[in-house]
Amino acid sequence: MAERKTERLMNLIFALLVSRQYLTKEQIRESIADYRDSTPQAFDRKFERDKEELRELGINVETGSIDKYFNDEPGYRIRRDEAELPDLELTREEAAVIGLATQVWEHAGLASESTTALVKLKAIGVDVDTSVLRMAEPRLSTDEPSFDAMWDAATRRIPIAFHYARPGAEAMERHLQPWGILSWHDRWYVGGHDLDRGAPRIFRLSRVIGEVTTEGEPGSYDVPEGVDMKTIARELFPPEPETAAVLHVRTGRGQSLRRIAEKVTPLGDGIDEVHLRYSSPWELASEVASHGPDVVVVSPRDVRDAVVHRLTAAVSGRLEGRS
Repeated sequence: MAERKTERLMNLIFALLVSRQYLTKEQIRESIADYRDSTPQAFDRKFERDKEELRELGINVETGSIDKYFNDEPGYRIRRDEAELPDLELTREEAAVIGLATQVWEHAGLASESTTALVKLKAIGVDVDTSVLRMAEPRLSTDEPSFDAMWDAATRRIPIAFHYARPGAEAMERHLQPWGILSWHDRWYVGGHDLDRGAPRIFRLSRVIGEVTTEGEPGSYDVPEGVDMKTIARELFPPEPETAAVLHVRTGRGQSLRRIAEKVTPLGDGIDEVHLRYSSPWELASEVASHGPDVVVVSPRDVRDAVVHRLTAAVSGRLEGRS
């Protein structure tokens, strides 16, 4: 439900920001799917709540007249000069965090509703300025073929069926009321109420075989109040691995490793000792190697050797490329 509300607010911002004129409530309703699918009374309630929430966030929704010569229905817009942020100066780490956040909107499936809203505004004769959307270019990278179908089903509350294969087992058909999509330890999952088991379950998208089929209409079920996908994942996934690693990390670097650390101890001379647990030596070695000289493995030996091997191979490849 939270994801659906966020998408609706983003689309409302886009619609009011790109318009060169005030939009009537009917034009706004027709341009945004979640409003369009609501009854007139429900739309009025959602729209009033959303306007107030945007204003609480510091985004002013301006009210004005559609035709200045007639006292007609009021319209709404967001002024570009009030919505834009001033120039910001970010540290390297702050820029990296913002870059990571913007990647969440890279996938075309997440941008489809915004695109539909713009098309509908143009279709009813509204003059739009798409250049203002450069500040929110949607980006998310995923190679899972089922991602779009799962995302659509979760946001529209449509029951689905799909074939799912665990390692070493045959694929079985599963039936799910999806509650949401989440990224957990660099993998994508769909979670919801498993109709076959009668309980909440999490399914890894890379293990979905073939097409995802719908088994109902939008809004066929309600997501339980207070559902948190990450809490469900922690309850259903195995406990954290017992294998521990000790790393020496340059101060201010290796933020992805610090986030999963059990303990960080400053050693002086710009070096911190980082203790963390991991399940795959190969994955940890790949992550450490990506930080170059900023991270050094103290223990265990197999991870240290794997990092040295990766860095040596990378240097050899560059030298061969220059010869």
